[in-house]
Amino acid sequence: MEQLTDLKAILHSKRANIYYLEKCRVMQKDGRVLYLTEEKNQNLFWNIPIANTTCLLLGTGTSITQAAMRMLAQAGVLVGFCGGGGTPLLMASEIEWLTPQSEYRPTEYMQGWMGFWFDDAKRLIAAKHIQQSRIAFLKRVWSKDRDLINEGFHFEDELIQTAFSAMSNRVEQAANVGKLLQLEAEFTKRLYKLAATNTKLPDFVRSRESTDLANDFLNHGNYLAYGLAATTLWVLGIPHGFAVMHGKTRRGALVFDIADLIKDSVVLPWAFICAKENATEQEFRQQCLQAFTDHKVLDFMFDVVKQIALKTDWDDANQGVAQP
Repeated sequence: MEQLTDLKAILHSKRANIYYLEKCRVMQKDGRVLYLTEEKNQNLFWNIPIANTTCLLLGTGTSITQAAMRMLAQAGVLVGFCGGGGTPLLMASEIEWLTPQSEYRPTEYMQGWMGFWFDDAKRLIAAKHIQQSRIAFLKRVWSKDRDLINEGFHFEDELIQTAFSAMSNRVEQAANVGKLLQLEAEFTKRLYKLAATNTKLPDFVRSRESTDLANDFLNHGNYLAYGLAATTLWVLGIPHGFAVMHGKTRRGALVFDIADLIKDSVVLPWAFICAKENATEQEFRQQCLQAFTDHKVLDFMFDVVKQIALKTDWDDANQGVAQP
C-alpha cells in the first residue's frame, strides 16, 4: 500500500498518466483507488496509480466515492466530470474541475501574475509570449518527430514555413488581443488545410458538433490538453479566470490560453492521422498521451507559465520567449 506521505513524491510535470473513465464506479479499497466495471458474470477491479496521475476525467455513467475523492486530493490529482469521449456535454462548456483544497501551493506565481494582469499593455505582452512559445514548440516537435515527418507534418514544408513566418512576424505587430485571436485562427486554419491534404481528407471542415472522426478526435485531444493546462495552473496556484487572450468573462479561460501552447503541434496532426487510419477513440487517446510524454508537454507548459509569472522586464515583448 502506498504511504500517504509518498503520494506527492512525483512532480506533476513528471507524471505519466491521464485517465478517462466511463460506465464505472471509482472507489477506495485497501488504501488504493480503484475503478469497478460491471461485467455480465462478474465485477472487475482496476487499480489507478494516483501518485503518477495528473488528472482523472469521469465521463458518462461514472460515480465516485467520498473516500476515493479524499485519496485523490491527497495525491494532488485533479478530477473532472465530462461528457462522453472526454468532451463536455455542452459545446464550449468547460470541465468542472474539482481541486484539492491544499493551502500549501506556492504563492509567488499567482502574485507575479497579478502584478501584470490588470495592465492591458502587459497582458498583451503575456499573450504574445504565449503565441511565440506556441510557434517555437511546433517548430521543435515537427522538426524532430519522425512519425509526424513520415506523415507529411514536417517543419520544412513550404506551407508551414509560410504560415510560420507570417504568424511570427505579425504576432509582434499585433496592437491588441483581438488581432492576436484573428492571427491564431488564421494560423490554425492553415494547419487544418495542410493536415487534411496530408491525410487525404479534402472535405474536412472544422466543427465542434460534427460526427466525423477528425473532428471527434480534435475535440477529444483538445480536452486532454485542457486537463494538462488545468493541472499546470493549479499546481502553480494561478486562478483559471485570469486569462490573457480568451474571454476574460469566462471563469476557466486561462486554461484555454495555456492549452493552446501544444494543441496545434501535437493534438492536431494526430487527430488527422488517427482519423485517416480509422482508429478507435481509445487508440487515439493512447497516441495523444504517448506524444505528450515523448515531447514533455507538461514540462513545457510549466516553463512558459513560470516565465510569464516571474517576468520582470515588461518593456520588451520578445524577452524570455520559451525555447522548448
